[in-house]
Amino acid sequence: VCSKSFAHSNGLVVHQRIHTGEKPYSCEVCSKSFARSNGLVVHQRIHTGEKPYSCEVCSKSFTQSNSLILHQRTHTGERPYSCEVCSKSFAHNNVLVVHQRTHTGEKPYSCEVCSKSFTQGNSLILHQRTHTGERPYSCEVCTKSFARSNVLVVHQRTHTGEKPYSCDVCGKSFSKRNNAKRHQQIHSEVIPYQCDVICEYSSTSTSSNSSFSSAL
Repeated sequence: VCSKSFAHSNGLVVHQRIHTGEKPYSCEVCSKSFARSNGLVVHQRIHTGEKPYSCEVCSKSFTQSNSLILHQRTHTGERPYSCEVCSKSFAHNNVLVVHQRTHTGEKPYSCEVCSKSFTQGNSLILHQRTHTGERPYSCEVCTKSFARSNVLVVHQRTHTGEKPYSCDVCGKSFSKRNNAKRHQQIHSEVIPYQCDVICEYSSTSTSSNSSFSSAL
């Protein structure tokens, strides 16, 4: 079909299943089937909870060896995938692929309802919920539901009282990162949204008042 060649006959047999769709290895628990036996072995760990690959640094364990390799980069800081345009580097190849779309403008995931397109598949999934109204993440305390898991996490803090973001200057804590950033501007005296007209008026007014005071 595709003229691809293999050194061993069993490699050809497995490859041909891509064309035939044959999946001879089935899970006895959920009946999901796979083209390769090792695919079934990895899948079965979902049911057994087995995670044979452990990180020597933090002891976190994984069902697949490649998941462990990717995790270890959080400790080593290794980023082997680099963008040829801006030289930014990444620990995951798929993150590089998504990043490159910021340069190419490619948005391969399109909404069938409104035709809006996205660079990532999960962004499309989240967007589609604006049309379907789906809110799969529910609060166990008040049953309020949300379209995004991170919004649920923030909401749950209204029940737990957790405030993980603290001000470095005065120690005041907040449940939302943005609120902490806005608060810190009080200490730094940074005013991010400032009208030039008002500032000029204020400056002139202050100057006039000073002159008036001197005259007195």
